[in-house]
Amino acid sequence: MQQTIKTRSGRALIVPTPEEDAAINAGIAADPDTHEVTDAEFAQMRRMGRPRLASPKIPTTIRFDADVLDALKGTGKGWQTRVNEAMREWVKTHTR
Repeated sequence: MQQTIKTRSGRALIVPTPEEDAAINAGIAADPDTHEVTDAEFAQMRRMGRPRLASPKIPTTIRFDADVLDALKGTGKGWQTRVNEAMREWVKTHTR
């Protein structure tokens, strides 16, 4: 019977048998275009993409009148950032 492990998303992955694992490693060793990554190489790897933000933005839903939303979007690229800045200023002036 095949051994499986489950990912956090619930997906089942089949774990290769020792024989299958040996065949996979032999295939890697025989292929001149690839190699198995060493621990030292793995330690030097970096995550791809943007670095994590100290205080990331939180997605939310807010209802605007259509004309207000059209005017905001009409200001061009970056309109959400400008709305965020305007809301930040409002909070500064309306809180103690």
